[in-house]
Amino acid sequence: MALSAQLTALHDRVRLYEPGGLPLPLDAAGVRHLVRRLTWGETPGLVDEVRRDPQAWFDAQLDPARIDDSACDGYAARFTKVHRSIGEVRAQEENANWNTMLQLGMVTTARYTWSRRQLFEVLCDFWSNHLNVTCPSSDVWDSRHDYDAAVIRRHALGSFEEMLVASAKHPAMLRYLDNASSTKKAPNENYAREVMELHTVGIAAGYGESGVRAAARVLTGLTVGKDGLYTFDANRHDTSAATVLGWSAPAHSAAEGEATATSLLRHLARHRATATSLARKLAVRFVSDDPPASLVGRLADVYTASGTQVVPVLRALFTSEEFWSSAGKKTRRPLEGYLAVVRMTGSTPGPEGLGGVDDLHWQTREVGHMPLAWAPPNGYPDVAAAWRSAGGTMTRWNASTSVVNGWWPKKLVRPATATVLPDPLPSTFGGLVDALVLRLLGRPATGTERAALLAFTEHAAGDALKPNDQWLGWRLGSVVTTILNSPGHMER
Repeated sequence: MALSAQLTALHDRVRLYEPGGLPLPLDAAGVRHLVRRLTWGETPGLVDEVRRDPQAWFDAQLDPARIDDSACDGYAARFTKVHRSIGEVRAQEENANWNTMLQLGMVTTARYTWSRRQLFEVLCDFWSNHLNVTCPSSDVWDSRHDYDAAVIRRHALGSFEEMLVASAKHPAMLRYLDNASSTKKAPNENYAREVMELHTVGIAAGYGESGVRAAARVLTGLTVGKDGLYTFDANRHDTSAATVLGWSAPAHSAAEGEATATSLLRHLARHRATATSLARKLAVRFVSDDPPASLVGRLADVYTASGTQVVPVLRALFTSEEFWSSAGKKTRRPLEGYLAVVRMTGSTPGPEGLGGVDDLHWQTREVGHMPLAWAPPNGYPDVAAAWRSAGGTMTRWNASTSVVNGWWPKKLVRPATATVLPDPLPSTFGGLVDALVLRLLGRPATGTERAALLAFTEHAAGDALKPNDQWLGWRLGSVVTTILNSPGHMER
């Protein structure tokens, strides 16, 4: 199913829930906080759009079918390989060819950067990490793109229970975590362990090794056929009785095996420990690295009461006092910081070929945070301590500098740097610094920032700014780069 059709179907489910109200009216700081947490970064005009009607923008972000995203859809259409079925990829590509997976990474980079459905794309990143299947990796060469469409994007704003079941029965996950090779004679415990430790209840739930072994037996038979598609093979299924975290199944026939396995997955999705685990993970993403237990508990209650639906949990989160008092408590990860620079400069793909999106995607590898590419099954970390690195920071600074100055990716179309200047121009260097920080960081400059930028320009705050000054011409990019490489830019 095409993404637009999936979102239209989702629209009807979203309307079942009463909108949560934002604490209106929002001041400039509130608008900035909303934009920084719910998007991949500010674009020219976005803050003004949100400021005009924050509630309408927020409601639309939670119901993305309402948003015209034709420009980004046009960019995505250039990546033709990802629009094929699993069968078509297998018929048209050599075994273990990475072309489709590489295009998936590129189109994902494009969607994160230019989609107007920004919260949807933030959540696709969240769920891609939560139910991680590393891309590229050879075992999923023919199916990883379909996993993105059929599991992550189809269910990102729907039911976690349905997303979990869809993930468990997708050939990409079945191969990535080895359940495709699991049989009653030799149960493979890899997926059973990760579905409980990472995807649902968490290790603190106390299932133990006996729980892993029992779940592995129940999940035998969920496999991949010779055509590369999901199938249930009754001959592989262990039919013995099993008990896992309050769920149990008696000895049963092989024909009942798929229903039994699905029943276990649905139990895990609805388990209170899963509600708490997911609530905390969402709070870590959107509130702070160590969110309040009281907020986590309330979100877990909403998750349970809504039957694992995601949107009610998000509404409760984004209208909570904890969310609105958490400004400054999250740090952008390298990918977020880098793409936020691309967005802030107003850069877009060029008109020919892939328009520089491919080069942009490969640059994300250099900054150490390529979309979908985290190797272990636990997904990219989302706490500041995991990303502290002098070398990584320097690499991101260099990449951002190239974007601001139009050096790389060369094929991106970038407005002139002078478009960030206010009209009319300030009469002093202090006024210039203040205007640029407000434009690029969305808030007034701190004393330290102001002093550092004035020292960089070798001018005092009251020095006259002439219309032909070099700091408004060839040296303006250096000031913009300095601001966008500052700690203030990395505040999420």
